Amino acid sequence: MKPKKIPFRMCVGCQDMKSKKELLRVVRTPEGEIVLDPTGKKAGRGAYMCRSEQCLTKAFKEKRLEKALKHPIGEEVYDALRVGIIE
Repeated sequence: MKPKKIPFRMCVGCQDMKSKKELLRVVRTPEGEIVLDPTGKKAGRGAYMCRSEQCLTKAFKEKRLEKALKHPIGEEVYDALRVGIIE
């Protein structure tokens, strides 16, 4: 049997390639709302991020998450993401 292919994604903070299951998905829904997607199956444009405070801080400072989602992101959304990452 052929071994199953493991999907890899790039973290928007540290720019490292990791397996999809290790990363946290952030989604811009069709309504324009930015939410965490723990299942990885919500509809919308997604970006992946490590579950670390450093990656979130770097993504915020360099506006990498905004570029990946092609949508401006407010401070309150980053606070909600920070709480979601810590849990």
